Amino acid sequence: MKAVVKTEVGYDHMEYMDIPEPEATGDLVKIKIAYSGICGTDLHAFKGSYGSTKPPVVLGHEFSGIVTAVGPEVKKIKVGDRVTSETTFKTCGVCPMCKSKDYNLCGNRQGIGTQINGSMAEYLVSREESVHVLPENVSLLSASLTEPLACGVHSVIEKGNVQPGDVCVVFGAGAIGQMVSQVAKSQGATVIVAGLTRDEERFKLAMEAGADRCVDQQVEDLKEVVMEMTDNVGADKCFECSGAVPALNKALEIVRRKGTVVQMGVFANTHETIWTDLILHREIVYVGSRSQKPSSWVKALELMKEGTVVPEKIATYLCPLENWRDGFDKMISGEVTKGIIVLDDTLK
Repeated sequence: MKAVVKTEVGYDHMEYMDIPEPEATGDLVKIKIAYSGICGTDLHAFKGSYGSTKPPVVLGHEFSGIVTAVGPEVKKIKVGDRVTSETTFKTCGVCPMCKSKDYNLCGNRQGIGTQINGSMAEYLVSREESVHVLPENVSLLSASLTEPLACGVHSVIEKGNVQPGDVCVVFGAGAIGQMVSQVAKSQGATVIVAGLTRDEERFKLAMEAGADRCVDQQVEDLKEVVMEMTDNVGADKCFECSGAVPALNKALEIVRRKGTVVQMGVFANTHETIWTDLILHREIVYVGSRSQKPSSWVKALELMKEGTVVPEKIATYLCPLENWRDGFDKMISGEVTKGIIVLDDTLK
């Protein structure tokens, strides 16, 4: 089968090539891929800056498709099911995080598209526990973005505890910021998306998906906008999705006393200068939100079934597998909000 493989560590070292099809053994489910999203971690893997990627490996962990075979230990998933899958392929199963199903925090976790062959291929296998059957009204295109949506669910609902009436500021208008914005709106929040002038087209997507206000911080003063909208109280919740330290510090500046700041973005350096005085003196709740966990996927699929969140709205560029490099280039340049690799768009 055809696949996009990161062949060795370092910049690029990626090839479109033939590799053997995987087999559905044990509790594994074999999935024919319809769509595979291009994630920021895939871009970091391309650049050689993502340490979790262990070449040689097929990239891709955002996907949807149709089940074509199941292993002898599979009990519920059937051939022909329309599915997506969590990114977790293997965990230790015995640590406190595994026992509470916080698989995203298991120190021995192996992930699809990083240590285990991923979705930028015609087929992949995933363990049955990670596979989710899609609601009938959810398209395969939207379903391929369940993973970033689940990240948004984990951040907004499970970590941020967003409530109806909350004023939320989302830093970053990329795919994750868009998902966080949509999830926050689904919970009844007022949503302000903060970005830069280059985010003009992304701002349009955010507004079309329900955001209440977008702020180009190179043109407007975000703090003034937030204070005007909150009677000088400040935002209830802020979500840093851009991976920019100045954005995090701005979030600490504009969140209200006893408000919550959730960090989703990954910073370039492991040690950064953060405005900790504000955390202390204003009793700000500072929370990390890493990836997603099983409960996040259940809620994400529920939101899609209800139609309150439609992930495919952010899919602004689709390309066939053989043109994967075009998709990567457009994502790296910021030309598109979300690139999707099309493996088989005849699947329904």
